[in-house]
Amino acid sequence: MTNDPLSPQSNDSQKRLLLALALSFAATAAYTFFFAPTPSTDVAGADAGVELAATQDAGTPAVAAVPPPGTPTGDAAGAPGEPPPPARTVDVARPEVKYAFSSEGAGLTSAVLQGVKMREQQSLSVKEGFAQLFGKEIPPPPQMNVANPVAGQPLPLAVSIEGGAPLAANTRYAVQENPTDNGGSLVFTGRQGPWEITKTVLWPREGFEFAYTLQVRNTSAQAQSGELKLHYSRAIDPEFEHAPSFFGGVGNLSRSACWVGDELHKLSPGDSPPDETRGQISYFGIDQQYFLSALYPLDGPLAGNCTLVASPTAREVSAAFPLNVASGQTATFRFGGYLGPKDPDLLLPAPGQALRTVAGLSATTYHPRLEDTVDFGIWAVVCKLLLAIMRFFYGLVGNWGFAIILLTVVVKMALLPLTYRSMVSMEAVKVLQPKMEEIRKKFAEDKERQNLEIMKLYQEAKVNPLGGCLPLLIQMPVWIALFTALRNSFEIYGEPFIGPIWRDLTYKDPTYLLPLALGVSMIITQKMQPQMMDAAQAKMMTWVMPIIFTFTLLQYPAGLSLYIFTNNVLSIGQQYGLRKWLDRKKDQSGGGTPAVVTAGGGKRK
Repeated sequence: MTNDPLSPQSNDSQKRLLLALALSFAATAAYTFFFAPTPSTDVAGADAGVELAATQDAGTPAVAAVPPPGTPTGDAAGAPGEPPPPARTVDVARPEVKYAFSSEGAGLTSAVLQGVKMREQQSLSVKEGFAQLFGKEIPPPPQMNVANPVAGQPLPLAVSIEGGAPLAANTRYAVQENPTDNGGSLVFTGRQGPWEITKTVLWPREGFEFAYTLQVRNTSAQAQSGELKLHYSRAIDPEFEHAPSFFGGVGNLSRSACWVGDELHKLSPGDSPPDETRGQISYFGIDQQYFLSALYPLDGPLAGNCTLVASPTAREVSAAFPLNVASGQTATFRFGGYLGPKDPDLLLPAPGQALRTVAGLSATTYHPRLEDTVDFGIWAVVCKLLLAIMRFFYGLVGNWGFAIILLTVVVKMALLPLTYRSMVSMEAVKVLQPKMEEIRKKFAEDKERQNLEIMKLYQEAKVNPLGGCLPLLIQMPVWIALFTALRNSFEIYGEPFIGPIWRDLTYKDPTYLLPLALGVSMIITQKMQPQMMDAAQAKMMTWVMPIIFTFTLLQYPAGLSLYIFTNNVLSIGQQYGLRKWLDRKKDQSGGGTPAVVTAGGGKRK
């Protein structure tokens, strides 16, 4: 990119312009990457209350109510002397997820996603990166466990009741397994005080969704009230999650999240807890960069409040709902759950039809817009366009790295007219360089006069000194949008480029070879362009700016470095070709000055 002082009011105007461009890029990138507001989710559905049913709902498998250990015997806990159910673990192996439940709280002890891409994001050292480059097999990261319990806290999917007649989250339950051709179910039954809790987990034949029904029966002779809390948590291994920073990478921190009304409340380590989370709850859970654990009321947003907790080693969320149950009656709460990747095709409401069928629900059952958890921010339109182009090329070549290269070619061709005019403008400036040097020598002691004379020279030649910057300024939104797409697209997550090199295009290049090659290509590009400034400023543009840019991209996704490197290589080829074309024009004109198209659209000799 070339530049020249535009204001005669200051001796350092050129330096300030360069600094302003660099700072504006840094500020825009920092705001977009880390501080841009999250768009609100469009939720639908009317206020949903608690469905009061008969003492025993039709179709629910009958399971004997048994007291947890430590509860008194008698009318409130079952038959006198009845032993507590034994503690046990129940494994449910499905193609997509391997679940493990504990009867202590009837919650999850693990939910391990299955598949090559369903893994934690791996961070490799430089040594490991080069070892992988030269063929050494590096063990892959562990499979993603989206329900890793937090020590001392309720298990994921555990429930508790607060109020005059509390129920502990670690109440022991009896378990009944019901495998079926449609996917199967688990039924947990537990009792404490006046409460008899029946939990039913239903799975469709395939997918990452499940239905979770809670039936809270009041076995006492008096009406009972309180607050039902549904818990979800995930223990975090800091080795696989990192906070974002401008020079330290994009990060992949998960966050406790709860949609209340039309606002997303989220909490990451170090954040201040939200002031108010009471209202109509659409969904709650743990939201990570490429994976989601979410629970949502199946009958529409439900009045309640959320509690969010986030520490370096844990994310926790609990949703509390009012509970009022008459004597001998049952309050039924129906939830849907999703534990899986943030693939928009899987998060759309349409796949929920299988869940509604197996749970015996109507086709109009509420489904929140979970696809909006894939948050592209203000760049959503550009990101989706770039992803659509890359999907097309991926379908042709079967490699996301080559799809990024072909995307670069498409963008370069789309900007070709502008790039051509920019290059011609720079070549026109090159013709003016001898006169510019004369002006600099003539007014070496008067910078303001020097600037005025150079600007006058530009005006007479109808040359725009900023013409060389326009392609870069237009490319910057594409870079930011591609960065945002790589940061949020599960499709590209964990996808390699060539063999063992750059095993994950959404993560940094552990060898740093690609960003270093990018920096070298930027220096070559700058040296090929005519310089319109003094030696110190030209040195800054040729060396300092590429070095700063390269240092910034060292920790950024390899896919972004691949795009910019490919763009620089194409730019070098374009400029080389243009110069050859101008040289031929010069030879055809008999060795005179070739006709140059000026920034104003005319020609001159």
